[in-house]
Amino acid sequence: MVKKIAVITGAGSGLGASLAKKYAEDGYHVCLLGRTEDKLVRTAKSLPNKAHSIFSVDVSSKREVSDVFTNIKENLGSVDVLVNNAGVGMFDAAENLSEEAVHQMIDINLKGTIFCTQEVLTDMKAKNTGSIVNVVSTAGLEGKKTESVYCASKFGMRGFHESLVVELQETDIHVFGAYMGGMKTEFWDGIFDVSQTAGLMDPDDIADIIYHNAVERKNLNVEQVVIKNH
Repeated sequence: MVKKIAVITGAGSGLGASLAKKYAEDGYHVCLLGRTEDKLVRTAKSLPNKAHSIFSVDVSSKREVSDVFTNIKENLGSVDVLVNNAGVGMFDAAENLSEEAVHQMIDINLKGTIFCTQEVLTDMKAKNTGSIVNVVSTAGLEGKKTESVYCASKFGMRGFHESLVVELQETDIHVFGAYMGGMKTEFWDGIFDVSQTAGLMDPDDIADIIYHNAVERKNLNVEQVVIKNH
């Protein structure tokens, strides 16, 4: 059994990869979860040590999520930190969004967060320790043009996050929500051109802010942080 385990969903690129580096640098065994194994391998190669594992998973599948977390628990140990970072976005006028796009955003952004969190709560409650980091985005705070269903999924994630904070307020489990604006990542490939992404935030900066605010501290809990572009 390894000492500390951090599970990060959507770890194949962008903020997930940046957060993986942060936790690896702090000595965690990092479990990289995502749909594309090649991207997870790329992230793994960038980490400062060999203490990592790769799991290909569709977080919108309750069965796949359950299988992966069972594997982690049996072979590594119980999860100390869960970062719910996996997310997808398709942007268009509300009436133009396809049925597949609607399902993907609700299933991955919202259901994926719920399914992964369900897998760690029993053990965290039993130990009365642990940290759950929900990467929500500012789309969970306000409606945005061409982002109706994306915002709906993130508003749902926000509701789940805020309810978790209340459910766990009598425990020492730390629940932290990050509401950040656009970052310069692969998320915008095919949506924004280079000139539009030039002014977006650096995922390494966001990862630094999230990591330091999510650290467990005695008698203190940071419930959420809002991070916006200039």
